[in-house]
Amino acid sequence: MPERRAVVVGAGIGGLTAAVALHRRGWDVTVRERAPEPPTTGAGIGLAPNALRALDAIGVDAAYAAGSHVPEAMGVRRADGRWLTRSGTADMAARYGLPPIAVPRPALTAALTAALPPHTVRYGAEVTAVEDPEGRPAVRTDDGPGRPVDLVVAADGIHSPLRRAYFPAHPGLHYIGETAWRALVDAPDLRIPSMSETWGRGERFGITPLSDGRFYLYATAIVPAGGRCSDHRAELRRRFGSWHDPIPALLDHVDRLDPADVLRNDLYDLAAPLPRLHHGRIAWLGDAAHAMAPNLGQGGCQAIEDAVILARLMPSGDRGAEADAEADTDTGDGAGSVPAALAAYTAARRDRTDAVRVRARRAGRLGALRNPLAAAVRDLAIRATPDRLALRGMDDLFNGFRLPA
Repeated sequence: MPERRAVVVGAGIGGLTAAVALHRRGWDVTVRERAPEPPTTGAGIGLAPNALRALDAIGVDAAYAAGSHVPEAMGVRRADGRWLTRSGTADMAARYGLPPIAVPRPALTAALTAALPPHTVRYGAEVTAVEDPEGRPAVRTDDGPGRPVDLVVAADGIHSPLRRAYFPAHPGLHYIGETAWRALVDAPDLRIPSMSETWGRGERFGITPLSDGRFYLYATAIVPAGGRCSDHRAELRRRFGSWHDPIPALLDHVDRLDPADVLRNDLYDLAAPLPRLHHGRIAWLGDAAHAMAPNLGQGGCQAIEDAVILARLMPSGDRGAEADAEADTDTGDGAGSVPAALAAYTAARRDRTDAVRVRARRAGRLGALRNPLAAAVRDLAIRATPDRLALRGMDDLFNGFRLPA
């Protein structure tokens, strides 16, 4: 009998991970991405132990694919450079089985694409609608509707048109009050062994050594949404040029970048959880399902978890490989069917991802305090917390990935 067919809408990290995971389950997968080509610039992505375990479950070695450099430590600093908290990655590896790494997004995108059959990912192929979600849906593009498929994975990003179409009563996105700048720099003259985030008053600056030896830089500030600046490099220099070393030296490298290589985006999360993460035979994952603030570094990690668990819950792609309750012509509402698997996916993922979304929003509010007294109390409280207790506070995130039985 023919393979089950899936269309993944969006070729971001979550969408590509879902494609790889479904392909490994025997599904015939097509990825449709509206961008004309794969990304070549942009940001880094942190892969915490939970995401690395999820990738390993589908045979993807992110460290091998994108470099193996691991920072010596990670922590939070004040604008004068004093550490508020710091944990060695060796301690993290001992506690969680492996340390976190950070990789360039383009490198991880390329590695996931390479794990798929040729021509699986189709760029410049925007999905305009998904028709007949209660039966076998057909994905519509500018060329018209395609053949009906067994599953559509909506990995179409934070502004997900499919989310808006099928959950019209949902309040949508919530501006968290900050904008962010991001850049990748190659600075071989600088030795920066630690991953750090520095907190000022309403501003933050993050430094992440990447697995390929470069540095991923990000900064945030509390500003109204929709702001514009003619030169993001100058704006970063104005805001952070007087902060502790090595921030000024890194900004020297930012000044040498093409202006287009410094990204600026207002930060949003989902205003409320979706009522469920599926509708008919459509499943939402990643930012499309539970957009969250970047403060815990878990947005991409949770998308990877979504993708791997979704595929694991699905029946085998080979219809003849197992006794399935789903006949070719019915709606498949029996145990082992695609609709039943999607209901199990919502049950497995909705509460966990929403808890991370809420926690990320709260962490951002703490880091973005502007009142001097409130910021001083926050800093004293963090410094008074033993590093081992701070690390233990990440257990539910880093140990939270579980494959369904």
